[in-house]
Amino acid sequence: MLYYQRGDVHLSWSQPDCSKCEEVGSKCKLKNDNRTQDDTERYGTTKNQRVMRKMLLVAGIILGFGLFIIILVGLYRVHYSYRSKKEGQLKIENFLEDYKALKPSRYSYADVKRTTYQFKDKLGEGAYGTAFKGRLSNDVLVAVKMEIKELLLTSTCQMNHIFATRDQSCSLSWENLQDIAIGIAKGIEYLHQGCDKQILHFDIKPHNILLDHHFNPKISDFGLAKLCSKEQRAVSMTAARGTMGYIAPEVLSRNFGKVSYKSDVYSFGMLLLEMVGGRKNIDTTVGSTSQVYFPEWVYNCLERGEVLGIRIENEGHAKMARKLTIVGLWCIQWYPTDRPSMKSVVHMLEGEADSLTMPPNPFGHVDGAQTSANIPRRPINRELEVISELE
Repeated sequence: MLYYQRGDVHLSWSQPDCSKCEEVGSKCKLKNDNRTQDDTERYGTTKNQRVMRKMLLVAGIILGFGLFIIILVGLYRVHYSYRSKKEGQLKIENFLEDYKALKPSRYSYADVKRTTYQFKDKLGEGAYGTAFKGRLSNDVLVAVKMEIKELLLTSTCQMNHIFATRDQSCSLSWENLQDIAIGIAKGIEYLHQGCDKQILHFDIKPHNILLDHHFNPKISDFGLAKLCSKEQRAVSMTAARGTMGYIAPEVLSRNFGKVSYKSDVYSFGMLLLEMVGGRKNIDTTVGSTSQVYFPEWVYNCLERGEVLGIRIENEGHAKMARKLTIVGLWCIQWYPTDRPSMKSVVHMLEGEADSLTMPPNPFGHVDGAQTSANIPRRPINRELEVISELE
């Protein structure tokens, strides 16, 4: 304090008690209006406050770094996702460009009606619908199949009309049958080797062969088909597919070999034998207790030089029948490795009958014993019946 004594000015002050402030790591000072030595105030930060500030600073740095990492990872994932999506779209575009000849085209119902001229020209009726003739805008002829279960129409130009009743003569000549067989064989060969990808039909049968007005065959109904590369020697299959009577043995049991394009060869062979057999035969020269499997009956007839069913009028017809039969028997060999390719089948059908050799007889028996193939006889009726179709 400031006071005046005896003509002199005196200044005095008291030392404050700062021990309490120093204990908490702070400082103290006299208040501006201090008039007593105990009237002090604390200023500055305490030790605990400084520690807390440091902790908050460290926590802020850690949180900021973590947030930076999260943002960085998020940006990377967004960039990676965008790049992957762009690469995926590019791959799809490249794939569609490479296989644009194979990609399906979509047509509206109005387009289909216009293409088929209001479904005017019916080609035939299959197991799952009716096929109609149509013409695309580029003048390409197509077959349009309408899958309607309630629609029951009579087929007029399917291949299954090779079967005649016992009182009818076959409407197709041997020349027609041979040309049809060659046409079907070339069609299957094209599916196997002519396309960018190998197409295995797996349902070759009379019902799926359509004939135009000039008896040119067209293969239809690719509902069971599989697509694979030409280098692929076998295809995987989880279940048998096809129509009973035309299914290759290896499709039903892998003991016969792997499933491949040779399965279509077998189906074509069965079709060929039915074309040759044609009508039901009632003059089979076997005992009443020994009924035979259809291909075995055909083989035995050929071996004995007997007529195979369709009326043969001259030597030329007999040679055609023999050629078609031999080729059919080659195609239905039990093991795929023993069957020819469709290219070889076409060569055989276009060649002369005299140049063909008889295939091995997989149905042969010696003294009533079965052959080493251990394939049992399969009984059928004496009068050959059309093999029913699996629904």
